[in-house]
Amino acid sequence: MSKDYYDILGVSKTASADEIKTAFRKKAHEHHPDKGGNAEKFKELNEAYQVLGNTEKRQRYDQFGSAAFNQGGGGANWGGFGGQGFGGFQNGNMNFDMDDLGDIFGGFGDIFGFGGGRQGAKRAARGRDMEMNLNLDFMAAAFGTEKEISFAKNMVCGHCQGNGAEPGAKIETCGHCHGTGRVASVQRTILGNIQTQSPCPSCGGEGKTISQKCTKCGGTGVYRDQVKIKVRVPAGINDGESIRLSGQGEAGQKGASAGDLYLRINVAPHKKFKREGYDIKTEETISIQQAILGDKIDVETIHGALKLKIPEGTQSGTIFKLRDKGVTKLHNRGIGDQYVKISVKIPSGLNKKQKTLLEELGI
Repeated sequence: MSKDYYDILGVSKTASADEIKTAFRKKAHEHHPDKGGNAEKFKELNEAYQVLGNTEKRQRYDQFGSAAFNQGGGGANWGGFGGQGFGGFQNGNMNFDMDDLGDIFGGFGDIFGFGGGRQGAKRAARGRDMEMNLNLDFMAAAFGTEKEISFAKNMVCGHCQGNGAEPGAKIETCGHCHGTGRVASVQRTILGNIQTQSPCPSCGGEGKTISQKCTKCGGTGVYRDQVKIKVRVPAGINDGESIRLSGQGEAGQKGASAGDLYLRINVAPHKKFKREGYDIKTEETISIQQAILGDKIDVETIHGALKLKIPEGTQSGTIFKLRDKGVTKLHNRGIGDQYVKISVKIPSGLNKKQKTLLEELGI
């Protein structure tokens, strides 16, 4: 069955070579198996690009369709490197841009030096994110609080200010790689002679050399130390939620940005109150007399005590809503409610007179 390579890449039949290349790279990134994409779709994209990305093969395809490549003219055999293997590469005649391989195959190009064309000096690594538990009591989570926490992390070295050099030491452009951080060499492979690039051995890929490394951090620009910070916990935060503190994670190397600190909240349960979202649930017990005749009872809320009116004839299991007596919602978006469930205590061990009275009342 003839395949529409233009449709597979999502381009028109009049698309330029650059448009075809851009479309392929975009879709290849999207469907790369290493990034969770569809392997069959990726192979299909590769097959289409092997043909449309080559001027001669594209002309044959426009004239005869994909059938012109069924016997190996340009098919995308994904199985190996020999013959027509690896996407239709034959006799070292490769249609892929070397930078495409480095980008699309997630580092595959670097094995053969394909991906090194545009790479410069090694970038300093961003600091690692950190995660910690923060324990709160029930009321602190409901109303918010401020807590001081102490922990160890990598910090910017104060001795060298993070550049990794001993104060007064010379920082110069690497003479071996001339500041690029990479060196080139020619390697003979089954695909022919290929120029490879690798990190400069003199500067470790950084593009710069220093005459003396920092005596405190050993040239990394960071050192591990204990730190204390104050954390503002917003009112309404709940158990299991997290607070993100930007830039409070570990310091990055050689001036790179710091990671973030994530505080996972653990809220201790309360003996009286049960929280559901921003609402509070409690239970109160009343006597059968109060249930029959009605009364006013004291009810405890997180905002303080108040009087709750019990109407005559209140049944056990009745729930009363106390508006705005719950937890303050995050970002001041209102306040939850409190729900009070009433339980009527049934007396036991009644004497004969009491039983007779209840019978007369028809209870």
